[in-house]
Amino acid sequence: MHLSTHNWMRAEPLEVTLRRIKKYGYESIEISGEPAQYEVTETRRLLKEHGIRCWGAVTLTLGERNLAAKDEGQRARSVDYVKSVLTMVSELEGEIITLVPATVGKVVPDATEEEEWGWVVEATKECFAHAQKVGVKVAIEPLNRFETYFFNRAAQALALADAVHPDCGVCLDAYHLNMEEANIHDAIRLAGKRLFDFHVADNNRFAAGLGHLEWPKIVNTLREIGYDGALTNEFVAPVDRTPAAIYPHMVERNPVDISPEQLKFIQDHGSSLLTEAFYDDQMRITAETLLPLIK
Repeated sequence: MHLSTHNWMRAEPLEVTLRRIKKYGYESIEISGEPAQYEVTETRRLLKEHGIRCWGAVTLTLGERNLAAKDEGQRARSVDYVKSVLTMVSELEGEIITLVPATVGKVVPDATEEEEWGWVVEATKECFAHAQKVGVKVAIEPLNRFETYFFNRAAQALALADAVHPDCGVCLDAYHLNMEEANIHDAIRLAGKRLFDFHVADNNRFAAGLGHLEWPKIVNTLREIGYDGALTNEFVAPVDRTPAAIYPHMVERNPVDISPEQLKFIQDHGSSLLTEAFYDDQMRITAETLLPLIK
């Protein structure tokens, strides 16, 4: 196992992110799934310069991106988007994409269960065929019920993976597992060899170590099933707007270099743009919590 991180949680130049995570002992990055933001040659140069490899990317399934959409054209455009993320990861010599099939934040279905399942299976099969062509693994991720109605548990993600291809896997996220599973460790064991990626945030979605999740036990369970991939940091700190705020200086009041879509995505996750000092601290705490457990 090794320590990785997403970078969608704060808008900052990739070089700044890479310098920060190298300092704290991260080995790789699961890059934001926005291929237009990353010119391949320059991104590869920066990764090499900072000694960080691309583990993969996460699909930012927001806006009109939705493999479960009723509209055929919308589904086709969503498939094209996923393919573009797969191509980017391949060009960056990464290994995996984390695929969220339905729009994050959409909690009302477009059609019947049977119709939507058929659409998603068909669309994911097309994405998976492209993944095989470019040599990248696909890991399907379940989110909690407040972020998607489509599926929320490991068994459901495995059902989609099974319907797509025996080599299709799943990604689990400790934060979502804590909300949706009767037992976190049983869910990890159920995924077994099909677990291709594991995202980390504590039960309160702060950095690992700032909540009540038992990280030594979680890491031991991952080791028990033979998992040897990344623990990918994905804290999304909820903003406290009351006088009881523990971190009064966590919100960036003068954001720069962030698109309205990315800011909305962060805000839809219950957060806001974090200050550099607060963000840096969350990166450090995650590393200090997990590195002793996986080294």
